[in-house]
Order: sequence, then structure tokens, then C-alpha cells
Amino acid sequence: MNDGMIELVGRRPVTFGRRKVTPRACVADSKRHLRAFLSEVLEDLGFVTSECASSDELQAVLTTELPDLILLGVAADGIEPGRFLEILVREAFAGKVLAVGARESIIVKAVRQVGEEYGLAMLPPLTTPFAAETLRERISMLLPEEPAPSPAVHVGEALHAGWLELWYQPKIDARTLVRSGAEALVRMRHPTWGVVPPAYFIPEESDPHLRALSEFVIDRAMQDWHYLLEQQSAVDLSINLPASYLREPQAVRDLCRRVPTHPAFGGLTVEIDSEEAIRDLDHLTEVAREVGLHNIGLSIDNLGANWPALMELDKIPFVKLKADRQFVTGSGSDRLKRTVCRHIVELAQGFGARSVAQGVESRADLVAANELGFDFVQGFLFGKPMPLKKFAKGALTRTVMGQA
Repeated sequence: MNDGMIELVGRRPVTFGRRKVTPRACVADSKRHLRAFLSEVLEDLGFVTSECASSDELQAVLTTELPDLILLGVAADGIEPGRFLEILVREAFAGKVLAVGARESIIVKAVRQVGEEYGLAMLPPLTTPFAAETLRERISMLLPEEPAPSPAVHVGEALHAGWLELWYQPKIDARTLVRSGAEALVRMRHPTWGVVPPAYFIPEESDPHLRALSEFVIDRAMQDWHYLLEQQSAVDLSINLPASYLREPQAVRDLCRRVPTHPAFGGLTVEIDSEEAIRDLDHLTEVAREVGLHNIGLSIDNLGANWPALMELDKIPFVKLKADRQFVTGSGSDRLKRTVCRHIVELAQGFGARSVAQGVESRADLVAANELGFDFVQGFLFGKPMPLKKFAKGALTRTVMGQA
């Protein structure tokens, strides 16, 4: 740090708190894997995150992102902390600064001391290794006390701005408890609201943007499949599409054209909500015949109390029947839920399809799913939906009992 910093301290405009629905943090560290790890922890705590590896990148983040918190990775072979502190003072940063480094590190102590001398709001340093709860305690004053109100964002705006991404939840073989695929779930990473679930932005069937959203899901899932292949191994993916999208012959042809021709591609499953699927069975039978030649299968999603609608059919166009989570969660102790699940499994077996139990959140749910004969299980017991890179790193290859 130089003497010119002294002149900057007294003329700091206030920017902290300008936006603030969801807190923001910037992770500044020269090591990419550390930035990714710290960003994931912060996102789990509810932050919108950004990363920077150099002082020039920090300058841009301060201008565009208005972070509430700077996590400053400090190591002897890392970034130059003095330069970072100088920029924070010059840019009148009024948020919190948290230095992260080794225990008993001279540099960590010096960074805190110098930052305090020049008026930065330095938090007690976070020494490695640390627990997520320790980080939460350090930054608790930035966490919102009440849930943020529901955002009002149109999907067309999100598509245009590039805010959408796919998160992945593992599907597990119910007998071996080894990951057998994943479901892609669309999420919005809004610059103000943070990660927004689909209930807030999925359009109505009549919305003209529904087709664009469906095409985004297909294209991104195929890109992500190639990424997962490079990172670990091929993963069989499921995506969710509305039945209305598949009514257009060109859309079906485009879907077939987009699937990978790579020899490791094991197939794509298209999940369709049960209410839509039951209304459009005749057309979906034709679609299933066409897409099946391109290694694409149809699955009926959220099947629950409407299961009797399939009873009188001779055949169905679906390779999987997926039980609604409201009938799976707690099925071990609820006779009605168990009865619905049993019928869905029996229907699947009768049609030569596979059965999936979604909403497995406890060991009791898993035991019930196994007893009922489900082929696959999915739910928070095995993992919540997660961003692509986090999913790629957290491949489940051991049994659930082995992770207890």
C-alpha cells in the first residue's frame, strides 16, 4: 500500500446497501479451485457470488456487482493483498472484507491490521481449514432476516439476458444405490434476486416464449452432457418439456437433430407432466415412435391420483412412469400414499416401463420405495438439484448406507 491511500479514506461515497434484496459477495483469490469452493459455500448460504483472480478483475466487480462482502484469499504465493486493499479504498468500498488464510499466518494478520487502519470494515479472519458454520457466523450480519419477496421476472427477459441455466439432481438405482442418471431442472440466476426457482418464471402454455424456453433446455442439456462426459463419464439425462412443444413436427425433428451422435450417449429422457400427457396420449404415441429411433424416450412425470387413467390402455408411449413426490414422501407410514405408489409400480411393470420414485427424503422413504419395487429413486436424501460444475464434482458412486 502507498501513501496515496491516506488521501482516499476521507472521501468515500456510500454504495453499500444500494440494491439489496439478496446479499452479494466477491471471492478474490488467485487459485481457481479455491474460488469455486468458496463461491459454492456462499451460494448455499444465500449469496449471489462473483469471482476475481486479479486486481483488474476486482476493479470491474466493484463497479458492476456492488458486492456487500469481499472474501480475500491470502497466501504467500497468491494475490498481492496490498494492491487489493488499495483498490478497495480508492473505490470507496463500504462493505465487509473477510481475509481467508492459514492459521497463524503473518500475512493474514497484516491484511486485517492495514485494512482497519485505512477504514475498511475488516471482519475477523477466517483461518483454514474451516467449517461452513464458521463462515456463516462471520458473515451473519449480511444474511437477510426475512425471506426475500417473490420476484416478478418474465421468462423472455431472462432468456434475452442469459440468466437461465440448468441444475442437476441425481437419479439413483433403487437396488444398487449407484447414480444412474440425472434430471435437468431449469433455474434463473437473477442479478438482483439470486437463484430463482421455476415456479416464478415458467410461462403459461399460451405464452409465445414457451417454445424458446424449451429450446434453451434442450440445447443447454446437450452442451452440459458433453461437459459431463469430459469431466467424469457419460450421464443419462432427463429434461422436462411441455406436451405442446412436441405437437409441432418441426420441434420434434429439431429435438432429434440436437441429440449427440457420440458413441457414449446412452439416451435422453423427455419428462412430460402427467396431466398434459394423459390429455395428449394419441399424439405422444406418434412422437414416441419417431424420437425412439434417435435414442430418446418419453416419461410421464408427476403421476399420482390420476393413475387410473392409464389402466384401460393396451400400451403407453412412455419408457418410465414417475410417481409424484407428494405420494412418495412419507409413503412408508401413510397407507394411501403407499397404495398409489404400488399401483404406479404395477402399471409400469405391466407396460414394460421403469418406475421412478421422486421425493425420497428419508431412509424410511427409501425403504418403502424398495419394498414397493421402484426401479429408480430421486430426492434430497441423495442430493438437491445443484449447478452443473458442482454436480460434476459430486458424483455419487457409493451406496447411501456407506455415506452415513
